Amino acid sequence: MNAYEARIEVGHRPGILDPQGGVIERALPALGYANVSHVRVGKSIRLAVEAPDEDSARAQVEEMCRRLLANPVIEDFTVTVFSGDTPEPPGL
Repeated sequence: MNAYEARIEVGHRPGILDPQGGVIERALPALGYANVSHVRVGKSIRLAVEAPDEDSARAQVEEMCRRLLANPVIEDFTVTVFSGDTPEPPGL
């Protein structure tokens, strides 16, 4: 088994209301940031997984997303997998 690091980005699907993003967008002008728009809030998940190869690691992480980490009705997700023997991936 090899070690892999996964980075998962979860966000609202297009057309799904993002109330937290809306609150942030409305508050930013009061802080002097009137040039910001289209604020969306999501979540970022990092994890390590052991698998025989990168494709297996990705498949496992995508299954985790479909079953637990993301709500497929209102959220989309992207998965990036890095080999555990490479230097630490950016942001991990």
